[in-house]
Amino acid sequence: MAQEYTVEQLNHGRKVWDFMRWDYWAFGISGFLLILSIVIMGVKGFNWGLDFTGGTVIEITLEKPVDMDEMRLSLQKAGFEEPLLQNFGSSRDIMVRMPPVHDANGSQELGSKVVQVINETTSQDATVKRIEFVGPSVGADLAQTGAMALMVALISILIYVGFRFEWRLAAGVVIALAHDVVITMGILSLFHIEIDLTIVASLMSVIGYSLNDSIVVSDRIRENFRKIRRGTPYEIFNVSLTQTLHRTLITSGTTLMVILMLFLFGGPVLEGFSLTMLIGVSIGTASSIYVASALALKLGMKREHLLQQKVEKEGADQPSILP
Repeated sequence: MAQEYTVEQLNHGRKVWDFMRWDYWAFGISGFLLILSIVIMGVKGFNWGLDFTGGTVIEITLEKPVDMDEMRLSLQKAGFEEPLLQNFGSSRDIMVRMPPVHDANGSQELGSKVVQVINETTSQDATVKRIEFVGPSVGADLAQTGAMALMVALISILIYVGFRFEWRLAAGVVIALAHDVVITMGILSLFHIEIDLTIVASLMSVIGYSLNDSIVVSDRIRENFRKIRRGTPYEIFNVSLTQTLHRTLITSGTTLMVILMLFLFGGPVLEGFSLTMLIGVSIGTASSIYVASALALKLGMKREHLLQQKVEKEGADQPSILP
């Protein structure tokens, strides 16, 4: 039989932080932010990037590397709106993406003008490798695929956590993940940040990071429910969150520092990705405590639920004695 402890013994006499004391405040703030985010998304919509709206893609090769910011400013001064430049392959290979034009012929003309401005700015002869027009129908397919990827991820996580833990913990984790994504997208909509495939990738990364944080907390809650005999669910949730607090702060802090460096020094190409990660990781750290865990407690999580689950699994592992 596994050794059982009291709350004081398990936390080695150290102070247990009363996280659950503020659960109603947390629910109120989270609910307000969720509703506000949904309203903002409905009113302002999103600033869809070329990946979703379509546009012109121009790939060129220069004789030597150039300053990307200087080239971007030159294109803007020449009247080109929202040019997106990035290197691919090598520092001499540049991809220029422009907002959509009405037809492919206009795309070719636009590409020629862009190359002319680049040649004048860099005093080089750029070699055009590709000029391609991406229609809005392709962008619509990408938008549907991106939304489907997020939905499949959330449903898969619900199924996994439901089998791995108990349904109350699973519900708390999945609702917390949806909470993180919706609020993050609401902030992106509020500040009119361009949504492209890198933003979708960052949202998937936020889901993965928040899931990892919630899984660590949920695993400690389950473990302590089985170890602590004389303790209320309220006390067990608090001691579990106290034990994982140091790990949560260290992991989140170091992650945010790295993302902040990407935001400050990564340039325009990584700006949207890093900003989305900054927002999502910050919200996800708080939601693993005050949404995932607090919601499981409010759903009536008790010691008997996990012990019953353990007994059922152990019973299933026993060999049959029937012939």
